[in-house]
Amino acid sequence: MTDPRRSERPPAPDRLPVPVVDNHCHLDIRRDEAPEVPLDRVVAEAAAVGVDRLVQIGCDISSARWTAQVVDEHPALLGGVAIHPNEAPRHEAAGDLDDVIDEIADLARRPRIRVVGETGLDFYRTGPEGVAAQEHSFRRHIAIAKELDLALQIHDRDAHEDVLRILAEEGAPERTVMHCFSGDMEMARECVRRGYYLSFAGTVTFRSARGLRDALAITPTEHLLVETDAPYLTPTPHRGRTNAPYLVPLTVRAMAATLRTSVPQLCEALSANSERVYGSWD
Repeated sequence: MTDPRRSERPPAPDRLPVPVVDNHCHLDIRRDEAPEVPLDRVVAEAAAVGVDRLVQIGCDISSARWTAQVVDEHPALLGGVAIHPNEAPRHEAAGDLDDVIDEIADLARRPRIRVVGETGLDFYRTGPEGVAAQEHSFRRHIAIAKELDLALQIHDRDAHEDVLRILAEEGAPERTVMHCFSGDMEMARECVRRGYYLSFAGTVTFRSARGLRDALAITPTEHLLVETDAPYLTPTPHRGRTNAPYLVPLTVRAMAATLRTSVPQLCEALSANSERVYGSWD
């Protein structure tokens, strides 16, 4: 039986002392049980708790087009566009993978699109038959990010070694972000050694995520970002409900506790890192 509380919106957390960026959210995706919330309200609710800038990610061709439109309409938004790894085999089967990636490249040239992503590899949902299409798509997205001098956001699910291998083979862009970092301490150290940014989502608050918190604990603050991946990965104590950018403070405070640093200091670092990766929202 479905828990009726899953459709309830969690209460707003306490406001952060210094504004931060939700550097990865999907504002066009609505979960079945969630009430529809107008975009203006989503942005206002986030700003009210100190999340005053958002990076909207469009990861299929329709959401990429939508992203390119809404970031021009809302000053609090910057955008990212890509073909998600799980979409790549479908387009390969349809014979239009390179065509849709060409359109992604065109959309990425717009001034308020600052990210190519999320791209990468996903061996959880896509089996061996889809690996070649995912790798081809990943390599093309890397090339676009480097050509346009944009940040690259990486989706990595059950594919750590291959993601790192392809980034090394192709040469990672100057600003590479491991979206929703899910690796261990060893991987965190390798990513930091390469100069990548590690973005932590609500998963870092889960009771079962001790290994993820260990990875966070050894990551220098100058390599850290925070995200919701909304509407997914809602932080504790609201796990299972629909996520939204206004819940970022829960993750930030959990990160500060793991790092044994103050919330204001961490917020300052997260904000500065975000501007360094994506540029100004002005």
